[in-house]
Amino acid sequence: MCSAPESWDPAGPGRSPDLGEIVRRHAAAYQAAHPVSLLQQQVLRALASCRTAALGGHLEQCERCGHRRAVYHSCRNRHCPQCQGLAQEDWLEARRADLLPIAYFHVVFTLPQELRQLALAKPRVVYGLLFTAASKTLQTFARDPKHLGGEIGITAILHTWSQTLALHPHLHCVVTGGALASDGSRWIPTRHPGFLFPVRALAKVFRGKLLDGLTQAFQRGELGPRGSWSARLRALRRHDWVVYVKPPFAGPESVLRYLGRYTHRIALSNRRILRADEHRVAFRYRDYTDGNRPKILELPVHAFIRRFLLHVLPKGFVRIRHYGLLANRSRRQRIASCRALLAAPAPAPLPASENLFEKVLRLTGHDLSLCPACGEGRMAVVAELDKLDGPTARIELLDSS
Repeated sequence: MCSAPESWDPAGPGRSPDLGEIVRRHAAAYQAAHPVSLLQQQVLRALASCRTAALGGHLEQCERCGHRRAVYHSCRNRHCPQCQGLAQEDWLEARRADLLPIAYFHVVFTLPQELRQLALAKPRVVYGLLFTAASKTLQTFARDPKHLGGEIGITAILHTWSQTLALHPHLHCVVTGGALASDGSRWIPTRHPGFLFPVRALAKVFRGKLLDGLTQAFQRGELGPRGSWSARLRALRRHDWVVYVKPPFAGPESVLRYLGRYTHRIALSNRRILRADEHRVAFRYRDYTDGNRPKILELPVHAFIRRFLLHVLPKGFVRIRHYGLLANRSRRQRIASCRALLAAPAPAPLPASENLFEKVLRLTGHDLSLCPACGEGRMAVVAELDKLDGPTARIELLDSS
């Protein structure tokens, strides 16, 4: 096997590399040199095979000019940057029916630095407790008559990364700016526009609920030996925790745009990757400590892969959760009651049935069936492509057409 050139351009001239190409090039060497869990191995395999001949696909031909293209299947892994677009649009479309003509707030709960290694070792337990503590904190304030005295709606989204791919677990919560009275008789708006709950008080209650949950998990043996937990607990209680409440959104449509940026985002999008060679990967990030200025970070390729794998979530772990008015068991009934109290019209019904091309065209405005060569003909499937192994499979299929 020939050795790779010193300067490697995996994407070809004029195109930036993507995450799948970097993984295909370096995953084997990384796994030989570093411990990798079974789940992380599965993610690396999915990224490497996504939209390649390894997953099979079909051959399309233009009915007008005869242009052919091979279309390969997606891996559909939630950690893959190529597979989130349509899933995100589907999710947002379903959420549109839940939006009310009210103010919405953005609240961020951050896991303290001292607990991040514990989260890395026991992510399912720690991240689950993060969701529970944050949602119960918001609901405690909402149900208190001094604040709202009713039931709010919460959508909570887990992010585990910083802009530089470091481990930085935090929850983005979109919260209704008002509540449904406990007896369902009225809608209770926030008392002051632009103000939800006092931030310092939120942080203290959040700290107490999360530390109580962690203590109980240690007592149940879910987080390993209790060891020095009592000493760590005292230290964690001594300093302030970070909870941030942003100003309310400018209407329901801005909420949707915001959610579109956050719900199906992964640790690193392909757009941020600038270049890669046999040794290093460079990508864009924003430095929030320096006025949100755009910067470039260059990492050794194995350090880049290690940082990306920090954000692989446990299998089946739900990273978008709904509480209160938006809890699945009673969402439709409660949202309908809120709409009636707010004299808000019912949302437009979704299309009864449509194929993939129709859905993509409606959601994104992009017509997948239109020929990319002549721009007039329609692409039709002329052959199925079996799964093939090896990097030359795609070229051979295209040449044989």
